Amino acid sequence: MTFLNHSTDPTPREPALSVILPASNEAGLIGMCLDAVAASTEVPGGVEVVVVANGCSDDTATRARAHARRFADRGWRLEVIERDEGNKTAALNAGDSAARSGARAYLDADVVVAPTLLAETVQALTSPGARFVSGRLVFATPASGWSRAYARFWRRVPFMAEGVPGCGFFAVNADGRLRWGAFPDIVSDDTFARLHFAPDERRAVAAPYSWPVVEGLAALVRVRRRQDRGVKEVRRRFPELVRNEDALPFPPAAKARAALADPAGFAVYAGVAAAVRLTPRTDGGWSRGR
Repeated sequence: MTFLNHSTDPTPREPALSVILPASNEAGLIGMCLDAVAASTEVPGGVEVVVVANGCSDDTATRARAHARRFADRGWRLEVIERDEGNKTAALNAGDSAARSGARAYLDADVVVAPTLLAETVQALTSPGARFVSGRLVFATPASGWSRAYARFWRRVPFMAEGVPGCGFFAVNADGRLRWGAFPDIVSDDTFARLHFAPDERRAVAAPYSWPVVEGLAALVRVRRRQDRGVKEVRRRFPELVRNEDALPFPPAAKARAALADPAGFAVYAGVAAAVRLTPRTDGGWSRGR
């Protein structure tokens, strides 16, 4: 297995936060993601970013390294690791092995963070005890009408609107990271991490981050099927974590009001859910849909 490492290390001290960023064939998006991180407001103690390019057949790693000087100029560290294997949880584990801070943030390469997100996250992680922190999730506007309708209704679902889902970005402090060892080979790493924390140990800061919704009806069905499978897998393999599930209720009356307010969104959202239940699984592994 090829294992290449490149880093800029202007300050050898332990940073306040290590951001672990797995990326597989993300050449078209990694620059936008890293630009946003590099434009973050000041974080006392500094930040390091560990990009793990895994299973790439494009120039994701090269494009990530092109940002090295920008990070170094502000005293932050950027490390780029290349792995032949295209496996997200293995990439997360490689990033964890390279990280120097006990506080860890896990960031998807298609996410764009707001300038204050990292600083607010670090502040929230300093609270006593173990902490799981995320930002205010904002859906990037899809090009597909199907996806726009789905996203409109999805954001009304209490788990997304009122919970701390951590989709695409979540962080834990050092005490929190001690709750598990290596990431297991699972589909839903964010669910696995989140359920290691009781609801009162999770925090959502005000700063937003932009998370994409896949494009098109077929992609929505594929990804929803994968999401559902990932949650069920965690519950099946790690039943002791189910005690931390805070399934926020969506009462029939509230659902009816939401459906009346956006009938098209409800129709698409319910249709995707029905398609997942009624159609056989034809996709395997990772489903990105973009």
